[in-house]
Amino acid sequence: MALTPEGAGRAGADTAGNEGNVDAGWLRVHPASPFVRGWVALAALLFFFGRDSFERLLQGDPVFDERLAGRAPWLLLGGGTLLLLTVLGYVLSWYFTRYQVAGGYVRVNTGFLFKQQRQARLDRVQAIDVIQPLLARIFGLAELRFEVADAGESAVRLAYLRADEARQLRATILARASGAADGTPSPEPGQRETAAEEAPEQVVLTVPPPRLVGSLLLSEQSVAIVAGGIASVLLSAVTENRNFAVFLIPAAIGLVASYWSSFNKGYNFTAAVSPDGIRLRYGLLDTQAQTVPPGRIQALKVSQPPLWRMFGWYRVQVNVAGYGLAASAGEGSARTTLLPVGSLADVLEILSLVLPDPGTQDPLGVFTAGITGLADAAGTPSSGDGQDTDGGFVTSPRRARFLAPLGWRRNGFTATETALLLRSGRWWRSFVVVPHQRTQSMALQQGPLARRFRVADLVLHTTAGPVAPRLIQAGLDEGRALLDAQSARARAARKRQKSEHWMEPAAKPAAPPADDPQEGPHHG
Repeated sequence: MALTPEGAGRAGADTAGNEGNVDAGWLRVHPASPFVRGWVALAALLFFFGRDSFERLLQGDPVFDERLAGRAPWLLLGGGTLLLLTVLGYVLSWYFTRYQVAGGYVRVNTGFLFKQQRQARLDRVQAIDVIQPLLARIFGLAELRFEVADAGESAVRLAYLRADEARQLRATILARASGAADGTPSPEPGQRETAAEEAPEQVVLTVPPPRLVGSLLLSEQSVAIVAGGIASVLLSAVTENRNFAVFLIPAAIGLVASYWSSFNKGYNFTAAVSPDGIRLRYGLLDTQAQTVPPGRIQALKVSQPPLWRMFGWYRVQVNVAGYGLAASAGEGSARTTLLPVGSLADVLEILSLVLPDPGTQDPLGVFTAGITGLADAAGTPSSGDGQDTDGGFVTSPRRARFLAPLGWRRNGFTATETALLLRSGRWWRSFVVVPHQRTQSMALQQGPLARRFRVADLVLHTTAGPVAPRLIQAGLDEGRALLDAQSARARAARKRQKSEHWMEPAAKPAAPPADDPQEGPHHG
């Protein structure tokens, strides 16, 4: 019997339940799964019991020392028993792990003594990953991991399936989650979902390895390490104390490890578009294939470190429900990166995938102004010929130059019919896109100096992740008007988006509120 969730809005649940009818659409993962997951424990066990004997065998000495010769049978019996119990535990773990895709849910049952069931609604699926660690690739296996909204943990996992089965199951789940399979009747609980064909895809961009290496060498961490190295050398020379140079050794080791991790995860990065979402593939030893539906992205950020400006490189990161929890759990930021390093054309391509309907007649001009734009010294768009080339961005008032001498002309906002766009930073450029329906809450913040100069920051709250949307030092009146206008836009957008299926079109956007602050002139 399939379990029923306690609430319709609850996407993931951990419940101790009975096995039910295991023959009604329930399947097991691959028999090699526990050994692929636990090979490290087996290797450690064999190393602990066999290291000394193996070394003696290589040296031509007896396998067992004379002092241990009398206890050799007991040692072999104890080691064999422990190994047998470990293998038995793996077998039981595999036998009592079952999964089912039926009735609009994905369910995973695990546990022998302490049973657990995790289940997720298909229409709450946020993203799906197919992950292949090196050992799994050797055996042709893959882990299927899907993020769900409101889950208490980062993801629901199926490890491991045959690689083709994992891709087939991903296609089936995405077809149900996106609404592409709404034309086919949903099976009754206990019956398996009809397998769906994998949607075709079209590759839109790749990241060449030389560009990836260059971006790592010119990254912020490289600047920090170089600055720390110079400071250590200078301190050592001035104080004649060479202990400062010793600190460079662990820093260098950490830098090499960080470079390798970033290169291993970003190698062969490929982005493709398909009807069921944006597909990302990357990895050198451990490969990963993500499918991120554009309608599930809560916020997007385009950033540019100072040293990247000489090559025109940018990075694109996103907030997706569940991914923020995964990053905080130590899984890194690779899953929240839509583009590790790319040109302006690559960034605009990614933006067109994330926001298929930009809500403006000039998306190229608006997005380019948000990424690279800068108002003139008077706070108005600078073009040289009197034309508005700033994409309609409302910038910080001129009085804010005392608080941000370098950044006040860069800080600004504008809103299209579908998203709020924020830009900031003169040297570390940042451009943030927040779809209106993904605005969860907002707050105006003012410090003592901000009150003195009548400016305020507007903070938008989304799901956890690397993107923290914040409008910096807007005029107080404009910030208040934007707060009211954006609240109205968010309510209207959520009403239009009545379904969780991202392939179902929303209603036509309504006209912007009459008191929209960007309807007025730019500030001088």
